Amino acid sequence: MTGALTIAGLGPGSDALVTPEVTAALANATDILGYAPYVARVPERPGLKLHPSDNREELQRAREALRLASEGGQVVVVSSGDPGVFAMASAVFEALEQAPQYQALPIRVLPGITAMLAAAARAGAPLGHDFCAINLSDNLKPWPVIEKRLRLAAEADFSIAMYNPRSASRPEGFGRALAVLREAGCGERLVIFARAISAADEKIETVTLNEARPEMADMRTLVIVGNSQTRRVGRWVYTPRRVE
Repeated sequence: MTGALTIAGLGPGSDALVTPEVTAALANATDILGYAPYVARVPERPGLKLHPSDNREELQRAREALRLASEGGQVVVVSSGDPGVFAMASAVFEALEQAPQYQALPIRVLPGITAMLAAAARAGAPLGHDFCAINLSDNLKPWPVIEKRLRLAAEADFSIAMYNPRSASRPEGFGRALAVLREAGCGERLVIFARAISAADEKIETVTLNEARPEMADMRTLVIVGNSQTRRVGRWVYTPRRVE
């Protein structure tokens, strides 16, 4: 096999937050595959073929990427943020598990700056101690699992980064997540709503969980719920390194 497959993270939005390693992979690519808005971030050039697809076609996209690479292409599958965080790296390896004929193919996973890290940096240091990340989409896991993980994270006093909080097709989920955390006694915790981080329309708002409302988030928003020690210092929010 002369081709290769690279799975790359484009960061949260700004070209300035794309790593040099990813930039080099894109420059050498013959084929780019990914969710259409992410593929649109890659400039067209001679010799490059773009393969945009819908956001629920991950496995089909991964299979196509493996096929193109096996035929000699220098293929890059793009995700926003980091490809290993609720993104395409897992989908590619799932497809690879189902297609052992491709297992000798050279594959690289190139990290990117994921939304929770970019949002945390803008806000200060809300992830300064133990934290977890939870995807609130119930497309690939049942809602009771999401609720259980939220309750256990609250009980363990983690800061919580919540991805995919509220979409047009499931607007009620985020409100249920807020209710679960309030029931778990987190009402006074600080909550950061970080929308469109690093884009021109970036917006960050910090409130308590009791003040948080579902309509404050959409699918471009990353939500960080601090732990019981997370606090404000001036305009910044941080979580102390020491547990009291």
